[in-house]
Amino acid sequence: MKLGCIADDFTGATDLAGLLRRSGASVKLHFGLPTRPSGGLSDIEIVALKCRTEPVEKAVKDCSIAADWLVAGGATQLYWKYCSTFDSTETGNIGPVAEAIMKITQQSQALYCPAFPENGRSVFMGHLFVGNQLLNESSMADHPLTPMTDSNLARILAPQVKAPVSVWNRVAQKNGSPIPQEKHVIGDAVEFSDLEFLARNTPSNVLLTGGSALAMPMPEILGIASTENFSDPHVQDRAIILSGSCSQMTQQQVDLYRQRHPSYQIEPETLGSEEIHTCISWIKSLPSDAVPLIYATASPDSVKASQAALGVTEAGTIVEKAMAEIASAAHQLGKRRFVVAGGETAGAVTQALNIDEVIIGREICPGVPWVFSISSGDPVALALKSGNFGTTDFFSDALAILEDI
Repeated sequence: MKLGCIADDFTGATDLAGLLRRSGASVKLHFGLPTRPSGGLSDIEIVALKCRTEPVEKAVKDCSIAADWLVAGGATQLYWKYCSTFDSTETGNIGPVAEAIMKITQQSQALYCPAFPENGRSVFMGHLFVGNQLLNESSMADHPLTPMTDSNLARILAPQVKAPVSVWNRVAQKNGSPIPQEKHVIGDAVEFSDLEFLARNTPSNVLLTGGSALAMPMPEILGIASTENFSDPHVQDRAIILSGSCSQMTQQQVDLYRQRHPSYQIEPETLGSEEIHTCISWIKSLPSDAVPLIYATASPDSVKASQAALGVTEAGTIVEKAMAEIASAAHQLGKRRFVVAGGETAGAVTQALNIDEVIIGREICPGVPWVFSISSGDPVALALKSGNFGTTDFFSDALAILEDI
Protein backbone atom coordinates (compact mmCIF):
# COMPACT_ATOMS: atom_id res chain seq x y z
CA MET A 1 0.00 0.00 0.00
CA LYS A 2 1.27 3.45 -0.92
CA LEU A 3 -1.74 5.67 -0.19
CA GLY A 4 -4.12 5.33 2.75
CA CYS A 5 -7.32 7.38 2.84
CA ILE A 6 -9.96 8.03 5.48
CA ALA A 7 -13.41 9.23 4.35
CA ASP A 8 -16.12 10.67 6.59
CA ASP A 9 -19.04 8.90 4.90
CA PHE A 10 -19.71 5.96 2.60
CA THR A 11 -20.76 7.80 -0.57
CA GLY A 12 -17.78 10.13 -0.27
CA ALA A 13 -15.52 7.11 0.03
CA THR A 14 -16.88 5.54 -3.15
CA ASP A 15 -16.54 8.91 -4.87
CA LEU A 16 -12.86 8.99 -3.88
CA ALA A 17 -12.34 5.33 -4.83
CA GLY A 18 -13.83 5.84 -8.29
CA LEU A 19 -11.65 8.84 -9.08
CA LEU A 20 -8.48 7.13 -7.85
CA ARG A 21 -9.40 4.02 -9.85
CA ARG A 22 -9.18 6.12 -13.03
CA SER A 23 -5.41 6.14 -12.58
CA GLY A 24 -5.22 2.39 -13.07
CA ALA A 25 -4.00 1.87 -9.51
CA SER A 26 -5.62 -0.97 -7.57
CA VAL A 27 -8.10 0.32 -4.98
CA LYS A 28 -9.73 -1.47 -2.06
CA LEU A 29 -12.50 0.12 -0.01
CA HIS A 30 -13.40 -0.88 3.55
CA PHE A 31 -16.78 0.06 5.05
CA GLY A 32 -16.28 0.71 8.75
CA LEU A 33 -13.14 0.09 10.77
CA PRO A 34 -11.29 -2.95 9.37
CA THR A 35 -11.18 -5.98 11.67
CA ARG A 36 -8.27 -7.74 9.93
CA PRO A 37 -4.73 -6.55 9.17
CA SER A 38 -4.18 -5.11 5.70
CA GLY A 39 -2.92 -7.66 3.20
CA GLY A 40 -0.96 -4.89 1.51
CA LEU A 41 -1.96 -6.16 -1.95
CA SER A 42 -3.67 -2.96 -3.14
CA ASP A 43 -1.91 0.26 -4.10
CA ILE A 44 -4.57 2.29 -2.33
CA GLU A 45 -6.79 1.40 0.61
CA ILE A 46 -9.68 3.56 1.80
CA VAL A 47 -11.48 3.32 5.13
CA ALA A 48 -15.04 4.64 4.93
CA LEU A 49 -16.55 5.80 8.22
CA LYS A 50 -19.87 7.38 9.21
CA CYS A 51 -18.33 10.22 11.19
CA ARG A 52 -19.44 13.37 9.38
CA THR A 53 -22.07 14.27 11.96
CA GLU A 54 -20.94 12.14 14.90
CA PRO A 55 -19.77 13.75 18.16
CA VAL A 56 -16.24 15.11 17.77
CA GLU A 57 -14.74 12.72 20.31
CA LYS A 58 -16.04 9.63 18.51
CA ALA A 59 -15.06 10.95 15.08
CA VAL A 60 -11.52 11.66 16.26
CA LYS A 61 -11.24 8.25 17.94
CA ASP A 62 -12.47 6.27 14.91
CA CYS A 63 -10.39 8.25 12.41
CA SER A 64 -7.30 7.82 14.58
CA ILE A 65 -7.86 4.05 14.67
CA ALA A 66 -8.25 4.05 10.88
CA ALA A 67 -5.07 6.11 10.46
CA ASP A 68 -3.09 3.78 12.70
CA TRP A 69 -4.40 0.76 10.73
CA LEU A 70 -3.38 2.29 7.41
CA VAL A 71 0.09 3.21 8.65
CA ALA A 72 0.54 -0.30 10.07
CA GLY A 73 -0.44 -1.67 6.66
CA GLY A 74 2.40 0.23 5.00
CA ALA A 75 0.77 3.46 3.79
CA THR A 76 3.48 6.00 3.02
CA GLN A 77 0.99 8.87 2.78
CA LEU A 78 -2.42 9.53 4.35
CA TYR A 79 -5.33 11.57 2.98
CA TRP A 80 -8.34 12.87 4.94
CA LYS A 81 -11.41 13.06 2.69
CA TYR A 82 -14.61 15.01 3.44
CA CYS A 83 -17.44 16.42 1.32
CA SER A 84 -16.78 18.79 -1.57
CA THR A 85 -19.27 21.17 0.07
CA PHE A 86 -17.25 21.12 3.34
CA ASP A 87 -20.28 19.81 5.25
CA SER A 88 -19.58 20.80 8.82
CA THR A 89 -20.53 23.09 11.68
CA GLU A 90 -18.66 25.29 14.14
CA THR A 91 -18.28 22.23 16.35
CA GLY A 92 -17.73 19.92 13.38
CA ASN A 93 -15.21 17.22 12.75
CA ILE A 94 -13.08 18.33 9.79
CA GLY A 95 -10.51 20.29 11.77
CA PRO A 96 -10.27 18.06 14.88
CA VAL A 97 -9.80 14.93 12.76
CA ALA A 98 -7.08 16.64 10.71
CA GLU A 99 -5.27 17.58 13.93
CA ALA A 100 -5.50 13.99 15.19
CA ILE A 101 -4.12 12.54 11.95
CA MET A 102 -1.29 15.10 11.98
CA LYS A 103 -0.20 13.75 15.36
CA ILE A 104 -0.08 10.22 13.95
CA THR A 105 1.84 11.20 10.82
CA GLN A 106 3.97 13.77 12.67
CA GLN A 107 3.10 16.43 10.09
CA SER A 108 3.11 20.06 11.20
CA GLN A 109 0.50 21.59 8.86
CA ALA A 110 -2.71 20.66 7.07
CA LEU A 111 -3.98 21.88 3.69
CA TYR A 112 -7.75 21.94 3.13
CA CYS A 113 -9.23 22.04 -0.39
CA PRO A 114 -12.72 20.61 -1.09
CA ALA A 115 -12.72 21.83 -4.72
CA PHE A 116 -14.07 19.41 -7.36
CA PRO A 117 -14.15 21.42 -10.63
CA GLU A 118 -15.60 18.49 -12.61
CA ASN A 119 -18.68 18.64 -10.38
CA GLY A 120 -18.87 22.42 -10.15
CA ARG A 121 -17.14 22.90 -6.78
CA SER A 122 -14.43 25.56 -6.69
CA VAL A 123 -12.58 27.56 -4.05
CA PHE A 124 -11.51 31.15 -4.74
CA MET A 125 -10.03 33.53 -2.16
CA GLY A 126 -10.98 30.95 0.44
CA HIS A 127 -14.66 30.97 -0.52
CA LEU A 128 -16.41 27.82 -1.72
CA PHE A 129 -18.65 27.99 -4.79
CA VAL A 130 -21.25 25.45 -5.93
CA GLY A 131 -21.51 26.14 -9.64
CA ASN A 132 -21.76 29.90 -9.91
CA GLN A 133 -23.26 30.31 -6.43
CA LEU A 134 -21.54 30.90 -3.15
CA LEU A 135 -21.99 27.88 -0.88
CA ASN A 136 -24.37 29.72 1.45
CA GLU A 137 -26.52 30.80 -1.52
CA SER A 138 -26.87 27.24 -2.84
CA SER A 139 -29.28 24.50 -1.76
CA MET A 140 -26.67 23.46 0.83
CA ALA A 141 -27.97 26.28 3.01
CA ASP A 142 -30.99 24.02 3.64
CA HIS A 143 -29.07 20.82 4.38
CA PRO A 144 -30.99 19.03 7.18
CA LEU A 145 -27.89 18.07 9.20
CA THR A 146 -25.14 20.50 8.20
CA PRO A 147 -26.75 23.69 6.86
CA MET A 148 -23.95 25.65 5.19
CA THR A 149 -24.69 29.31 5.86
CA ASP A 150 -21.19 30.66 5.23
CA SER A 151 -18.98 30.23 2.16
CA ASN A 152 -15.78 31.42 3.84
CA LEU A 153 -13.92 28.20 4.61
CA ALA A 154 -11.39 29.85 6.91
CA ARG A 155 -14.22 31.26 8.97
CA ILE A 156 -15.94 27.84 9.12
CA LEU A 157 -12.75 26.03 10.09
CA ALA A 158 -11.36 28.50 12.64
CA PRO A 159 -13.67 27.54 15.58
CA GLN A 160 -12.85 23.85 15.05
CA VAL A 161 -9.07 24.07 15.41
CA LYS A 162 -6.54 25.23 17.98
CA ALA A 163 -4.25 27.29 15.73
CA PRO A 164 -4.69 30.11 13.18
CA VAL A 165 -6.14 29.48 9.69
CA SER A 166 -4.92 31.21 6.53
CA VAL A 167 -5.63 31.06 2.80
CA TRP A 168 -3.19 30.09 0.03
CA ASN A 169 -5.07 31.98 -2.63
CA ARG A 170 -4.82 31.40 -6.35
CA VAL A 171 -3.08 34.70 -7.04
CA ALA A 172 -0.31 33.84 -4.58
CA GLN A 173 -0.01 30.35 -6.08
CA LYS A 174 0.39 31.76 -9.59
CA ASN A 175 3.00 34.24 -8.34
CA GLY A 176 5.07 31.37 -6.95
CA SER A 177 4.44 32.09 -3.27
CA PRO A 178 4.91 28.98 -1.11
CA ILE A 179 2.24 27.66 1.22
CA PRO A 180 1.66 30.03 4.18
CA GLN A 181 3.23 29.05 7.49
CA GLU A 182 0.01 28.85 9.55
CA LYS A 183 -0.85 25.37 10.82
CA HIS A 184 -4.15 25.24 8.90
CA VAL A 185 -4.30 26.47 5.30
CA ILE A 186 -7.24 26.73 2.89
CA GLY A 187 -6.10 26.15 -0.71
CA ASP A 188 -7.77 27.84 -3.68
CA ALA A 189 -8.59 25.74 -6.78
CA VAL A 190 -10.95 26.49 -9.66
CA GLU A 191 -9.48 24.14 -12.30
CA PHE A 192 -8.01 20.65 -12.16
CA SER A 193 -4.58 22.12 -12.92
CA ASP A 194 -4.87 24.05 -9.63
CA LEU A 195 -5.43 20.78 -7.77
CA GLU A 196 -2.39 19.29 -9.50
CA PHE A 197 -0.36 22.32 -8.39
CA LEU A 198 -1.47 21.89 -4.78
CA ALA A 199 -0.79 18.14 -4.75
CA ARG A 200 2.69 18.55 -6.28
CA ASN A 201 3.77 21.67 -4.41
CA THR A 202 2.59 20.95 -0.91
CA PRO A 203 5.61 19.94 1.22
CA SER A 204 5.74 16.52 2.85
CA ASN A 205 5.26 18.01 6.31
CA VAL A 206 1.72 19.04 5.29
CA LEU A 207 -1.26 16.68 5.57
CA LEU A 208 -3.43 16.84 2.44
CA THR A 209 -7.16 16.98 3.15
CA GLY A 210 -10.11 17.77 0.95
CA GLY A 211 -12.72 16.43 -1.42
CA SER A 212 -12.01 13.50 -3.68
CA ALA A 213 -10.60 15.58 -6.55
CA LEU A 214 -7.50 16.81 -4.71
CA ALA A 215 -6.41 13.16 -4.34
CA MET A 216 -6.64 12.44 -8.07
CA PRO A 217 -3.04 13.44 -8.95
CA MET A 218 -1.59 11.39 -6.09
CA PRO A 219 -1.32 7.96 -7.81
CA GLU A 220 0.91 9.47 -10.50
CA ILE A 221 2.94 11.41 -7.93
CA LEU A 222 3.41 8.22 -5.88
CA GLY A 223 4.28 6.16 -8.96
CA ILE A 224 1.32 3.75 -8.74
CA ALA A 225 -0.64 4.82 -11.82
CA SER A 226 -1.13 2.03 -14.39
CA THR A 227 -2.70 1.35 -17.79
CA GLU A 228 -3.91 -2.09 -16.72
CA ASN A 229 -7.65 -2.75 -17.27
CA PHE A 230 -9.87 -4.65 -14.85
CA SER A 231 -13.22 -6.24 -15.73
CA ASP A 232 -16.21 -5.90 -13.43
CA PRO A 233 -17.85 -9.05 -12.02
CA HIS A 234 -21.26 -10.19 -13.20
CA VAL A 235 -24.07 -9.63 -10.70
CA GLN A 236 -27.62 -11.03 -10.83
CA ASP A 237 -29.87 -8.43 -12.44
CA ARG A 238 -32.63 -7.95 -9.83
CA ALA A 239 -32.33 -4.38 -8.55
CA ILE A 240 -33.79 -1.83 -6.16
CA ILE A 241 -33.28 1.92 -5.58
CA LEU A 242 -33.21 3.40 -2.07
CA SER A 243 -33.13 7.18 -1.67
CA GLY A 244 -32.76 8.98 1.64
CA SER A 245 -31.08 12.12 0.36
CA CYS A 246 -33.15 15.30 0.30
CA SER A 247 -30.75 17.28 -1.89
CA GLN A 248 -32.09 19.34 -4.75
CA MET A 249 -30.62 17.03 -7.41
CA THR A 250 -31.88 13.86 -5.73
CA GLN A 251 -35.37 15.36 -5.59
CA GLN A 252 -35.23 15.80 -9.37
CA GLN A 253 -33.88 12.27 -9.85
CA VAL A 254 -36.67 10.80 -7.72
CA ASP A 255 -39.36 12.85 -9.46
CA LEU A 256 -38.22 11.68 -12.90
CA TYR A 257 -37.77 8.00 -12.02
CA ARG A 258 -41.11 7.58 -10.26
CA GLN A 259 -42.98 8.88 -13.31
CA ARG A 260 -42.11 5.66 -15.16
CA HIS A 261 -41.39 3.09 -12.46
CA PRO A 262 -43.02 1.72 -9.29
CA SER A 263 -42.23 3.85 -6.25
CA TYR A 264 -43.04 3.95 -2.56
CA GLN A 265 -42.56 6.96 -0.29
CA ILE A 266 -41.75 6.57 3.39
CA GLU A 267 -42.10 9.41 5.91
CA PRO A 268 -40.42 9.61 9.33
CA GLU A 269 -43.60 10.54 11.23
CA THR A 270 -45.41 7.33 10.20
CA LEU A 271 -42.43 5.02 9.84
CA GLY A 272 -43.07 2.31 12.41
CA SER A 273 -42.68 -1.45 12.04
CA GLU A 274 -46.13 -1.78 10.46
CA GLU A 275 -45.29 0.73 7.70
CA ILE A 276 -41.97 -0.97 7.02
CA HIS A 277 -43.75 -4.33 6.75
CA THR A 278 -46.27 -2.78 4.34
CA CYS A 279 -43.45 -1.46 2.18
CA ILE A 280 -41.72 -4.85 2.08
CA SER A 281 -45.01 -6.56 1.20
CA TRP A 282 -45.43 -4.07 -1.65
CA ILE A 283 -41.97 -4.98 -2.99
CA LYS A 284 -42.93 -8.67 -2.84
CA SER A 285 -46.08 -7.97 -4.86
CA LEU A 286 -44.13 -6.55 -7.82
CA PRO A 287 -42.91 -8.60 -10.80
CA SER A 288 -39.41 -9.96 -10.15
CA ASP A 289 -37.92 -7.84 -12.95
CA ALA A 290 -39.41 -4.58 -11.63
CA VAL A 291 -36.91 -2.07 -10.20
CA PRO A 292 -38.77 -0.24 -7.44
CA LEU A 293 -37.79 3.04 -5.85
CA ILE A 294 -38.20 3.44 -2.09
CA TYR A 295 -37.67 7.04 -1.06
CA ALA A 296 -37.72 9.33 1.93
CA THR A 297 -36.58 12.20 -0.30
CA ALA A 298 -38.64 15.31 0.42
CA SER A 299 -38.61 19.10 0.13
CA PRO A 300 -36.73 21.24 2.67
CA ASP A 301 -40.04 22.34 4.22
CA SER A 302 -41.16 18.73 4.69
CA VAL A 303 -37.80 17.82 6.21
CA LYS A 304 -37.99 20.75 8.65
CA ALA A 305 -41.52 19.72 9.65
CA SER A 306 -40.36 16.16 10.38
CA GLN A 307 -37.39 17.44 12.36
CA ALA A 308 -39.64 19.78 14.35
CA ALA A 309 -41.96 16.90 15.23
CA LEU A 310 -39.33 14.25 15.96
CA GLY A 311 -36.02 16.03 16.50
CA VAL A 312 -33.21 16.36 13.95
CA THR A 313 -31.28 13.27 15.00
CA GLU A 314 -34.33 11.06 15.57
CA ALA A 315 -35.89 11.89 12.18
CA GLY A 316 -32.70 10.82 10.40
CA THR A 317 -32.24 7.72 12.53
CA ILE A 318 -35.78 6.52 11.84
CA VAL A 319 -35.22 6.72 8.08
CA GLU A 320 -31.80 5.04 8.28
CA LYS A 321 -33.15 2.10 10.30
CA ALA A 322 -36.07 1.68 7.92
CA MET A 323 -33.85 1.74 4.83
CA ALA A 324 -31.55 -0.82 6.45
CA GLU A 325 -34.46 -3.17 7.18
CA ILE A 326 -35.91 -2.73 3.68
CA ALA A 327 -32.50 -3.36 2.07
CA SER A 328 -32.04 -6.55 4.09
CA ALA A 329 -35.49 -7.79 3.06
CA ALA A 330 -34.83 -6.90 -0.58
CA HIS A 331 -31.62 -8.93 -0.48
CA GLN A 332 -33.56 -11.91 0.90
CA LEU A 333 -35.96 -11.47 -2.04
CA GLY A 334 -33.07 -11.83 -4.49
CA LYS A 335 -32.11 -8.20 -5.13
CA ARG A 336 -28.39 -7.94 -5.84
CA ARG A 337 -28.07 -4.50 -7.46
CA PHE A 338 -28.58 -1.60 -5.06
CA VAL A 339 -28.63 2.05 -6.11
CA VAL A 340 -28.51 4.22 -3.00
CA ALA A 341 -28.78 8.01 -2.72
CA GLY A 342 -27.50 9.82 0.35
CA GLY A 343 -24.47 9.31 2.57
CA GLU A 344 -26.32 8.29 5.75
CA THR A 345 -28.60 5.98 3.79
CA ALA A 346 -25.61 4.41 2.04
CA GLY A 347 -24.00 3.69 5.39
CA ALA A 348 -27.15 2.12 6.79
CA VAL A 349 -27.74 -0.05 3.71
CA THR A 350 -24.15 -1.24 3.40
CA GLN A 351 -24.02 -2.22 7.06
CA ALA A 352 -27.40 -3.97 6.84
CA LEU A 353 -26.07 -6.09 3.98
CA ASN A 354 -22.96 -6.95 6.04
CA ILE A 355 -20.65 -5.57 3.35
CA ASP A 356 -17.34 -4.45 4.79
CA GLU A 357 -15.02 -4.56 1.76
CA VAL A 358 -15.51 -3.89 -1.96
CA ILE A 359 -13.59 -3.60 -5.19
CA ILE A 360 -14.12 -0.58 -7.41
CA GLY A 361 -15.79 -0.82 -10.81
CA ARG A 362 -16.61 1.55 -13.62
CA GLU A 363 -17.86 5.08 -13.03
CA ILE A 364 -21.50 5.98 -13.59
CA CYS A 365 -20.77 9.71 -13.47
CA PRO A 366 -17.93 11.77 -11.99
CA GLY A 367 -17.49 10.65 -8.41
CA VAL A 368 -19.93 7.71 -8.43
CA PRO A 369 -18.62 4.26 -9.38
CA TRP A 370 -20.25 0.87 -9.11
CA VAL A 371 -18.62 -1.12 -6.31
CA PHE A 372 -18.74 -4.89 -5.86
CA SER A 373 -18.75 -7.15 -2.84
CA ILE A 374 -17.50 -10.54 -3.99
CA SER A 375 -16.24 -12.23 -0.81
CA SER A 376 -19.42 -14.28 -0.25
CA GLY A 377 -19.48 -15.92 -3.69
CA ASP A 378 -22.84 -14.24 -4.31
CA PRO A 379 -21.77 -10.83 -5.67
CA VAL A 380 -23.62 -7.67 -4.74
CA ALA A 381 -23.28 -4.42 -6.70
CA LEU A 382 -23.80 -1.01 -5.11
CA ALA A 383 -23.97 2.48 -6.53
CA LEU A 384 -23.64 4.83 -3.56
CA LYS A 385 -24.45 8.37 -4.64
CA SER A 386 -23.82 11.59 -2.75
CA GLY A 387 -26.92 13.73 -2.72
CA ASN A 388 -26.12 16.36 -5.35
CA PHE A 389 -24.16 14.11 -7.75
CA GLY A 390 -25.38 12.86 -11.11
CA THR A 391 -27.87 14.06 -13.71
CA THR A 392 -31.65 13.75 -13.48
CA ASP A 393 -31.45 10.33 -15.22
CA PHE A 394 -28.92 8.96 -12.73
CA PHE A 395 -30.95 6.00 -11.49
CA SER A 396 -31.67 4.66 -14.97
CA ASP A 397 -28.15 5.44 -16.19
CA ALA A 398 -26.61 3.55 -13.27
CA LEU A 399 -28.62 0.41 -13.95
CA ALA A 400 -27.96 0.55 -17.69
CA ILE A 401 -24.21 0.40 -17.16
CA LEU A 402 -24.48 -3.09 -15.66
CA GLU A 403 -26.55 -4.49 -18.52
CA ASP A 404 -23.54 -5.30 -20.71
CA ILE A 405 -21.53 -7.07 -17.98
